[in-house]
This record gives sequence, C-alpha cells and structure tokens, in this order.
Amino acid sequence: MEKVIQTAVNRANDFDIGVTIVIMRDNQVVQMSYHMPNANLVSSTLARKKAWSALAMMDATINLSKEVQPGADLYQIETMMGGKLTSFGGGIPLKVDGHIIGAIGVSGGTVKQDQAICETAVDTFVKESE
Repeated sequence: MEKVIQTAVNRANDFDIGVTIVIMRDNQVVQMSYHMPNANLVSSTLARKKAWSALAMMDATINLSKEVQPGADLYQIETMMGGKLTSFGGGIPLKVDGHIIGAIGVSGGTVKQDQAICETAVDTFVKESE
C-alpha cells in the first residue's frame, strides 16, 4: 500500500497541491493515511469520509454526486446520514477478484484533481494486486 500512497503523492505534486490520502479496509478500519505537509486540515476529514462513502455505497463517490441532487433518487441521503456520507469525487472502492476489499479517499484539491489522484492510486493498487 505504500506504493499506492506514493503514487497518489506524486500525482498531487504534478498538480502542485497537498492532499490527504486514506486507505480504508472493508471493515471500516483505516489501514493507511497520509497527510501531505502542504495539505489543508479539511482534507483530513474529507478523505476519510470519501473512503467510507465509497465503501458504504459500493461505488465511486463521483457517481453518487449525480444521485443526491434535488429530484434524484438519493436526494437528502447526506443529511439523513448525519453528514457521514459525502458525494464529492475522490472516493473509489478497491476490488480484488470482483469483491470490494476497501476504498481509497483523496481530498485537498478540486473535485477533478481529487478524482484524478484517486484514479491514479487505484490503478497502482490494481497493478500491485495482480
């Protein structure tokens, strides 16, 4: 998992931003977390929420974003979950042999940057898992 974190840090450096990266196991325990020195404090909370949300919803948080808008099927779910769930891009489940074994959450940049960094980290995870 160290390589996954390092890949995410390298991608964040490409964007010249600081982020927090959280890798959460399927039992909701944080396996690894790294807060870059130049990351804002909010990213520490949001990265964990993004990982948890991807795990809980069994889908990337960016996909959830469309479903929580007014008139959509999951409108108000974030409020009903007491703020534990987040729909910002940057959270993606980790799968091995089609089974979710955890999730990664990234926060600190724009939604697009967080999503790109998270996708890069997941790609590394997949390569390392083969």
